Amino acid sequence: MRIPELKIGDLVAKIPIVQGGMGVGISLSGLAAAVANCGGIGVISGVEPGFNLSYYKENKHKANLDGLTYHIRKAKELAPKGIIGVNIMTALTTFEDMVKVAVKEKIDIIFSGAGLPMKLPELVKGSFTKIAPIVSSGKVANLICKQWDRKHNYIPDAIVVEGPEAGGHLGFSLDDLYNKNITLKSIVADVLKAIEPFEQKYNKKIPIIAGGGLFSGDDVYDIIKAGASAAQIGTRFVATYECDASDAFKKAYVDATKEDVTIIKSPVGLPGRALKNTFVERVHSQEKRDPISCINCLKTCNPKETPYCIADALIQAQQGNLERGFAFTGSQVYKIDKITSVKNVIDELLERFSRE
Repeated sequence: MRIPELKIGDLVAKIPIVQGGMGVGISLSGLAAAVANCGGIGVISGVEPGFNLSYYKENKHKANLDGLTYHIRKAKELAPKGIIGVNIMTALTTFEDMVKVAVKEKIDIIFSGAGLPMKLPELVKGSFTKIAPIVSSGKVANLICKQWDRKHNYIPDAIVVEGPEAGGHLGFSLDDLYNKNITLKSIVADVLKAIEPFEQKYNKKIPIIAGGGLFSGDDVYDIIKAGASAAQIGTRFVATYECDASDAFKKAYVDATKEDVTIIKSPVGLPGRALKNTFVERVHSQEKRDPISCINCLKTCNPKETPYCIADALIQAQQGNLERGFAFTGSQVYKIDKITSVKNVIDELLERFSRE
């Protein structure tokens, strides 16, 4: 099979690889630009992008808007001909402001999950920015398309389908996570069926970008053969020179075993896939919760009940302080055995297409 291009309206990525948005601070301008320069779509995480600015603790809102502005501009500078996206979670308390900044900076595409981004079409109206919701079922895809069609006369420019093997927060119940009948391929099939009436109504193809546990070139090849237009890859890109995480964070990926991968209950009320470490074991086993200083980043977080601040834990991990935080990861992380370049990862992922 010839390597297919990924077409999202007038955006054309030369290769069908979208780098997953990983926060806090794992995919910023460095990683996004590297992927974009290789012909894929590089994605900046919109979760606390201003965490390393000097005034972050004093004015978190301004710091994050400034941080997002900086990284969009920097990624565009590093990859002037590439496609740059940003992942902005609907659950963010600053969701609308972050979207407005991204649009103002002429971001190519916004990916949005962790909730239903029902107002997203309104927020990008009049711009060239494409929008792609992240879903975990055909039912949710249908609901978003139906609402966008009815309220905004618009349908998604693309849809990201995340399966149960993904890293980070997961849009599945614990039962569904362990249900062998729920696979990325089966969800892709359900979403393709769900969006067909809307594609026909608008005479427009909605490309499906599928991710969650994809690791090898065979995985990418197979999911595209199954109907996806592209693959979303996150975990593989963490163990690269260009990734924005600390060396200690990357080393945790290289050293991970299959037994280290665990499902945690996140303070935001969703299950999440992460690497087991002493921090995870301690906060989930202690009976008495330590008081936390809430930075009010997510709508769904209840500081009175949560055992820790997830934003702080992820920031600490990004900086290499894994005794005070943890790393989210996809299910196949244990297969990583070295740190390499983004180009090498992409070349390996695409090699399968040259075998026919």
